[in-house]
Amino acid sequence: MKTTAYRLTALAAVIVAQVWFICPAKAQFKFTGVQPVTNWEVALRLSAPTGSVYRIDTTTDLLSWMPLVLVTGAIDTVQYTDSAAPYLPWRFYRAEQLGDTNILLGDCLSTTNGDVVIRPLSHATFVMSWNGKMIYNDPASGISYTGLPKADVILIGHTHSDHFNTATIDTVRKTNTVIVASQSVYNSLTATQKALTKVLRYGDSTNVLGLDVWAVPAYNSYHPYGDGNGYVLTIGDRRIYISGDTGDVPEIRGLTNIDVAFVCMNQPYTMTVSQATNVVRAIRPKVVYPYHYRDASGATTNAAFFKQQLGLDLGIEVRLRKWY
Repeated sequence: MKTTAYRLTALAAVIVAQVWFICPAKAQFKFTGVQPVTNWEVALRLSAPTGSVYRIDTTTDLLSWMPLVLVTGAIDTVQYTDSAAPYLPWRFYRAEQLGDTNILLGDCLSTTNGDVVIRPLSHATFVMSWNGKMIYNDPASGISYTGLPKADVILIGHTHSDHFNTATIDTVRKTNTVIVASQSVYNSLTATQKALTKVLRYGDSTNVLGLDVWAVPAYNSYHPYGDGNGYVLTIGDRRIYISGDTGDVPEIRGLTNIDVAFVCMNQPYTMTVSQATNVVRAIRPKVVYPYHYRDASGATTNAAFFKQQLGLDLGIEVRLRKWY
């Protein structure tokens, strides 16, 4: 999706523990707080009118700015925690008001072929926008998709109900949406959906609308070998790993050059927190999203425990987001 930015900006900087702000005196939006918090992450507070979309950018040199997140104005203040800050000697921030409000909100990932916006929805379900295309991962039932653009690509890991629902696929798809799935998922699709589907087995890859998709193993005692897929997506110079439901298996530990990883951790169905920690330490993504972390008991504490166990020594950013 193309956007145009007004010239109104707000600028703030954090160097070690010092904080200061530079912003136009007449700007309608501004940073009202940039404060180091636990583990030297940085809590940003932006005062911004409702009805507009704002992009927060970041840099370490005031020359090469990178988009960090897209947010909407709030009645009081917009709050965002930058979890990459602990790994950098200093960090500058600016905010821009965008002229287009029909934009997917979420975390930004810059690539050599356009920016990706990542938006978690629930449990195993999230969406991404890239160059005007919408990518849905595991669109399950019981989730609101209101206001989201229809899918250009749908990735489905396996047939369990928290990942797969044929009626929901019809809700979010277009007439020409491409579905990428395992053979087991294909067998469970409607006739119309099968006509839109590319089946990938472990090691297979395909290019969909410029997006490279590689199917990787995802299995454990609850998920038979070959039944479901994990995926590695290549967009420009970035590689995104989506674990699906899997155990700590050697094929995952062999993955390399992963920029962003979505890693499952819930008992008894997927990995323990310790297993997920070991996998992430092995593949060393730059950013990891703990997801699919609600246990059979209903507890949702795994993500925070995972972040604590992973630690800071490898410089892996852990993004805790609202999945439940």
